Amino acid sequence: MVDISETFFREIVAGAAQYAREAGDWQLYAGQEAVDRLLELHDCSGDGIIAYLNDERIAKAVAKTGVFTVAVGSPGDAGMGFSVPRVGTDNGLVAHMAFDHLRERGLTRFGYYGAATAPAAHWSDSRGDAFEARVAAAGYACGRLTALNPEGRLAVSRAKLCQWLTTLPKPVGIMAASDCHARHVLEACRALGLRVPHDVAVIGVDDDELECELAMPPLTSIAQSARRIGHEAARLLDILMRPAHFALFGREPIVPPETAIPPAEIVARASTETFAVADQVIARVIEAVRERACKGLTIADLVAVADMARWKLEKRFKEIVGHSIHEDMVRVRLAETRRLIRTTDLPLKVVATRSGFHSVAYMTTVFRRSFGITPAVFRRLEQGSVVRSAHAKAGRKG
Repeated sequence: MVDISETFFREIVAGAAQYAREAGDWQLYAGQEAVDRLLELHDCSGDGIIAYLNDERIAKAVAKTGVFTVAVGSPGDAGMGFSVPRVGTDNGLVAHMAFDHLRERGLTRFGYYGAATAPAAHWSDSRGDAFEARVAAAGYACGRLTALNPEGRLAVSRAKLCQWLTTLPKPVGIMAASDCHARHVLEACRALGLRVPHDVAVIGVDDDELECELAMPPLTSIAQSARRIGHEAARLLDILMRPAHFALFGREPIVPPETAIPPAEIVARASTETFAVADQVIARVIEAVRERACKGLTIADLVAVADMARWKLEKRFKEIVGHSIHEDMVRVRLAETRRLIRTTDLPLKVVATRSGFHSVAYMTTVFRRSFGITPAVFRRLEQGSVVRSAHAKAGRKG
């Protein structure tokens, strides 16, 4: 029971459908068909429900059925007061990824543009709170604006957004609650004559490909692991419906009240393609890392690019960027590792080589230290074969 007109929820349905095929004995109804079936029946004829409980009418109808239910959406959402297990995106990790991406581009001024306040918008507040906290922990300030409810007030909301943008010191990196809100920021920048990404760098959430590619310029976005959310929601629902089927070694499987799934990756596009670094030497070093970190680049190579002593370069780089050159190179290599694992069937040995790691063992060590799971387990999770113990580690990592 989700709105399948939205890409995020269609992907959740796809993940649940994948689990249904693996289970072999499920029959699924999705979208409006599922809603109609529920609302037409006082006593639901199904065995279980996966629902996005943002609508009070739907939440009440689900509650009346007494049927096993798993909610999808951001952990911590109010869910209309309906207490059921919930599977959703780790919004804290979403915010941290957004900050790190903007900070890596040399930005030191930040802002967050959130969704209009509403019972179903807790996900936006959660992302905003986490982003603000991450910015503050790094020693910077963060401006924040919440969109107005659009009903009859679209022009007022746009005017307020434009006014807010003019007050922010430039250059500034802005995280928006979603791709839709990020596009509103881009449109406001265009109306004000602000250059994106040089004056204002913008990152959204959802990675709706059509939305991001139609934006001017194309929008950088954080891809959520929607299929994993759907797959895990279906698996937990199956445990609720028939726990004996899943009992292992005489112990009942556990269904946690909340499961936070880490986002998949950042898909970088033109809206953040900037290096807001006044120091031209460090700007050249950053560019070299982005272009060559996966191609055998060494610190010695960067010393040659900077034409200065290594100790001086490393000290200057950390003061400006906020972390070491080595850490910057590892981040670029890990991003490429995740991309190759998610989008190809290449053996891990080839993935390691193409990502700039000298061995699978070293790549695995660094990957597990950063994400809480191994590359092999990450590949299985991305393919939908959820391994519970590894999955729990990935959730805790966020």
